[in-house]
Amino acid sequence: MVIGKIDYINLLPFYLFLKRSLPNGPKAALEHHKDVPAQINIAFKRGHIEAAMISSIVSPPYRCSDLGIIAHGAVLSVLVCPGASREDLESNTSNVLAQILGQEGEVVIGDKALLRSRKEGCRDLAQLWYERYKLPFVFARFCFRKRHRHYEKLANRFLATPIKIPHYILHHYARKSGLSPKQIRTYLHHIHYRIGHKERIALKRFLTLARRMKRNAPRRFESAGASPPSPQSP
Repeated sequence: MVIGKIDYINLLPFYLFLKRSLPNGPKAALEHHKDVPAQINIAFKRGHIEAAMISSIVSPPYRCSDLGIIAHGAVLSVLVCPGASREDLESNTSNVLAQILGQEGEVVIGDKALLRSRKEGCRDLAQLWYERYKLPFVFARFCFRKRHRHYEKLANRFLATPIKIPHYILHHYARKSGLSPKQIRTYLHHIHYRIGHKERIALKRFLTLARRMKRNAPRRFESAGASPPSPQSP
């Protein structure tokens, strides 16, 4: 069992769950296969890891669970900020989302986005998506290449488990990120994990728009580092 890890605060509840649930070998592998989303996508596609939370834009060809990273409006950690247009090298989905929404500027994702001040004029891409389509946005999905039944059960167990973050871990991540424990708690209230009916509609809408954009401007789309989405419905 080899699971890729993205060490962002939005996945802290999931990885705490995995550490409580997995035997020692897979837990050690989890720390070995740790990287930013774009690199985890590559490792997953190459078969270096069996399962991971991969970007929505690259997920259609794979078997995926109902576990994902979802925003119902503002997400706080996926921004486009004033300045020269620049994609975030850690991202795949967010870069494409900015293009779909016609947003110019610097795309910033993850924990570092949480440190960017609202006074900078940064715009929340999940909020812009919601305002336009009145739908949640699915940034990533927990997908797997093998042991489908095992990973489905693991995802479902997490979705059925109440989220509890020990005080000492919260303070550890606060020191690591430069945020306060209160800011982390507030942020995690903006993150949802269950992909339901509305989320599937939103995901299908996003992938359709991404395919359409690729047909109209293939070079710009490819700069986001994603392969063309499959026509398969998620």
